[in-house]
Parts: sequence; C-alpha cells; structure tokens
Amino acid sequence: MKTIKRFEHINAKTIDEAASILKAGNASILAGGTDILGAMRFEILPDYPEILVNLKSIPDMEYIREEGGMLKIGALTRLEDIAKSNVVQAKYTALAEAAHRTASPHIREMGTISGNICQFTRCWYFRLPDNRFDCVRKGGKKCYAMTGENRYHSIFGAVKGCVAVNPSDTAPALVALNAKIKTNKRTIDAEQFWDMVKPGSTILEADEIVTEIQVPTPAKGLKSSFIKFAIRKSIDFPIVNCAAMIGKGEARICLNAVHNKPYRCINAEDVIRGKSINESSADAAGAAAIEKAKTLPGDRNKWKIQLARTMVKRAILGCA
Repeated sequence: MKTIKRFEHINAKTIDEAASILKAGNASILAGGTDILGAMRFEILPDYPEILVNLKSIPDMEYIREEGGMLKIGALTRLEDIAKSNVVQAKYTALAEAAHRTASPHIREMGTISGNICQFTRCWYFRLPDNRFDCVRKGGKKCYAMTGENRYHSIFGAVKGCVAVNPSDTAPALVALNAKIKTNKRTIDAEQFWDMVKPGSTILEADEIVTEIQVPTPAKGLKSSFIKFAIRKSIDFPIVNCAAMIGKGEARICLNAVHNKPYRCINAEDVIRGKSINESSADAAGAAAIEKAKTLPGDRNKWKIQLARTMVKRAILGCA
C-alpha cells in the first residue's frame, strides 16, 4: 500500500502569509485536498512539495453573497453549498447545475470552487502512479496520448504539444457567465484563466492564490444552463460538458473536456445570437461549434465530435 511522503503542514493565518510561504518555494496549497493529496499518494509527479499550506485556517474565505451588481463566492466555498444556494440556482443557473454535477456528494462536501478550477488534468499518462510517463505537461518532450490511447482527449488540437483536456465542471459555467477570478495579485477574466501547459494549466504564478469568484448579475431575459456527459453519471469527470448563457441578443457558449482549456464556441454564438431558440437553430449552432474540430491520430476520439455538437445543442435548448 502506498503512503504519502512526509510533508510539513502549515495553517496559514492570512493570504499574505500563505503567499510568502509559496514564494519561498517547494510548497503547495491545501484547500479541500481532494486533488493534491491523491496526486501525492500515488506519486504521479516528478517532484513533491515539502510543505502544504492550509488555506482553511484563513477566515472569511467561504461565502456566497450578492453585492455591487455581482455574485461573489469565496475561494474556499464548497461545491455542495454553491449547488444548493437559492440565489445561485435562481440567477446563475449554469453554475449551480455545474457544481451539482461535480463528482459525488461526499467530494462536493469537501471540494472547493477554487480547487475545481485549479485541479490537475485527468489524462491517464499524466496520472499513472509512480510518475511512469515524463510527458509534456511534466516538463518532458513527448505527449504519449498524441499517438497512444486518446479516446477522451482533445478534439481541438494540442497546446504546446499536449492533448490532455481540462476536467473541470464549473470552468465552462464561469466562462459562459462571463465571470472573473480574483487573486491576491489581480483579477482575471475566467476565459483567460486557463492557459499554460503545466500540472494545473492555469496562469497563476507560484505565489498567487485565488481569493474570490466574481460573476456579473445576468441582465433580465438572460438564461443559462449546463449539461454534462460522463460514463458514470453521478460521480465521473466529464467526457464533454457545456454551459450556455443566451438571451436579449447575447450569447456565450463554452465547451469543456474537449481541449486543454475551456473552449469558447464563438461560431455557435454567432449562429444563435438574436434568434429564437428551437430545435433547428440549436442544431445549427451545435454544427457551427465543431467546425474546427479534428480527431487525433487513430481517430479514437472521433465520437467526441458528435457528442460535443449534441452538448452544445442541449445547452442552448436549456436556455429556452
């Protein structure tokens, strides 16, 4: 049985203290712990932190409130609380649905919104125990999924040679809702938050910590929805998921688990914007969403293209 290597556990009292420890190096953040502890236990990474900085000891990091024309969610707010929030369900429906469809009830009671958007990829080459594959995302020179087992991998090409996909359920909802991610250093448009090829695939700097999620209150007439396809519906990571916000001449649609980062469906938005939502218009938008899709060598992920088209169509119909 594998055991986690020894590490120092520090209960940070403030964000500044936590950032200072991270800046010194060889330290990682501990929030819900559902991702980092598993990664350490199975030794999937070449290097491990000597220090885990606990953020749960910092006050006022867990809240859901509306103020200043937006929804504000503390970084340590649990996914289950977001899913059950009356205000999130009523006005920010896609986010409530995405949080509800994340993992199992037990994981949602532990996992945080910040952890969900910063988690490691689920690519099996990246995740294989004992760090057996020195892949691109770990600093290596090869993406083993490119010509290997890639049935669940990117249908929109590689980012810096990596075809692993983003596994978050809340990420596409935040992009569709035009959210912003606030950190101890800056405020980032959600669409720009995921970028570089590294374990977490975010643009966060080593000593940067997510502190709050900010979602503008949708204008009257705008509706949002989220839909997900997974092998085991109740607990699995997405094979494809999609969030949409549509109405009053506005449209924002985002697929996920189809690319290295959440994929904004600009072509689909152009097709549906300003039009009545029905089977025909939703299907046309779904077709537009996959115009740039392509399979990986071996065509093993070809089925995901049709699935992505269907997810976009259903997410749009959910906004009717």
